[in-house]
Amino acid sequence: MDRNELKKRWEAEEVKVFQGWDFSALNGRLEEEELPWDYRTLVQQEMNENTVMLDMGTGGGEFLLSLSPPPGRTYATEAYLPNYELCRAKLPAYGIEVAKVEEDDRLPYEDEFFNLVINRHESFSAKEVYRILKPGGVFITQQVGGQNNRELSRYLLGEGAMETPADFDLAYTVQDLLEAGFDVEVQREFFPEVKFRDVGALVYFAKIIEWEFAGFSVDRCFDKLCELQNKVEQTGHVSSREHRFVILARRGRS
Repeated sequence: MDRNELKKRWEAEEVKVFQGWDFSALNGRLEEEELPWDYRTLVQQEMNENTVMLDMGTGGGEFLLSLSPPPGRTYATEAYLPNYELCRAKLPAYGIEVAKVEEDDRLPYEDEFFNLVINRHESFSAKEVYRILKPGGVFITQQVGGQNNRELSRYLLGEGAMETPADFDLAYTVQDLLEAGFDVEVQREFFPEVKFRDVGALVYFAKIIEWEFAGFSVDRCFDKLCELQNKVEQTGHVSSREHRFVILARRGRS
């Protein structure tokens, strides 16, 4: 395929619609190394029919709904307006109250309101999470660390395209939680490999994850993308290194 045809194909990828947090368009095109922990299992072990829980940064609510959370006792926050509107239309039917939250240190909930707060890939204030948890309540978070896709971003766009600080990691976050008063019971960190089976999949991904690939476009990065196309033709994929960590922290009962 010549460069003009490649460019047309990649430009079609960068304008595809993305809704919620649904990456099904990349099924069979992106391969992620499995994490050595299961976030879902960690969450489900802390849930029961009496749990009052909050999902911070729920996205499109897909993961939260998959947990079958207790109706009337489940709350969700979302900052991104299209996802908030999606959740506001969908989640109340399941007994889930949705709030639009843009400031981590100003959550619209009373002190000691929740038994469980979960957070997958969303920013948070440790002190504010501590405030809204009941004594003995649990906070579970899985985060994307500062090294996530950093080398690939640098290759395509140079320095400065990553919005996440490079030193955002497990140790930094554990210390923040300890200082807020939490007891940290689980802490694990991993750097999984992700493989893009075609360059179009990378284009689609980079346009969505704009905080890691700020300023990305096919036109701006075309020569680099062509270099990666050659790599795909030689090896069958383009690799990147991700960065994940998970923490389970508990508010003391005293």
